[in-house]
Amino acid sequence: MSRTFSNLHKRTLVLFLLAGCALAHAQKTPILMELFTSEGCSSCPPADNWVERLDAAQPLAGAELIVLSEHVDYWDHDGWKDPYSSPQWSARQKGYVTMLGLSDAYTPQIIVNGDVEVRPANAQQTKQSLEKAAGAQMMTVRIDGAALASGELTGRVEADGSAQKHSGEVYVAVALDKTLTDVLAGENDGKKLTNVAVVKDLVKIGKLEKGKNFEQTFRVKLWPGADAGNMRVVAFVQEPGQGKILGAGMTKEIGRGNQSASTR
Repeated sequence: MSRTFSNLHKRTLVLFLLAGCALAHAQKTPILMELFTSEGCSSCPPADNWVERLDAAQPLAGAELIVLSEHVDYWDHDGWKDPYSSPQWSARQKGYVTMLGLSDAYTPQIIVNGDVEVRPANAQQTKQSLEKAAGAQMMTVRIDGAALASGELTGRVEADGSAQKHSGEVYVAVALDKTLTDVLAGENDGKKLTNVAVVKDLVKIGKLEKGKNFEQTFRVKLWPGADAGNMRVVAFVQEPGQGKILGAGMTKEIGRGNQSASTR
């Protein structure tokens, strides 16, 4: 279930090409990039690092790359149990394989905006796919008042669906901003692995009707020891049946206690 990701030269080439893009928009276009990965897969660290660099550099002018790292669980029997793995992410990956007519699920696998698989080893295809995503019409999604108190994350999601011709399902993902793991067994034995935007929770908070706006508060019970200082929240609207992403928004500004923050 793994494939060789890419060599350093091709990954660097993709970054170089993306850095040269000059797509100007009055408002940044969100691009939701879902990375299916595992700490038990030796092919995954280069992909994890590539996505981490994209997340930090934001190389597409006029666009915002919103990253989600979803750790699958089917590598957990090969010597190392990924502490962030979940059958939920494996099922989500398989859902994309079915919806997009892909040959199989593997790691690392990257899905952009729910409707295209990108392979960074193919620099030209990756560049074209991300440029196309940066030029797409996406609805505005806003997260307001995100706050962590008593083990729960609360906030409000607003989405401008007035121009939308499709209905959608609205999700909130809660992710660790960055993780560091000393792997002690398996294919990555002895390595220190870093990841960004590691998804811990994904909940559906409502439905958006075509041509209408959406506004809904949310409440997510978090894991013990959840830290607002190492967390990001992503909201996105997706066509029913795990279809195309219609819009997305992200914030790292999370209030503590009675404090709150908002972002576009």
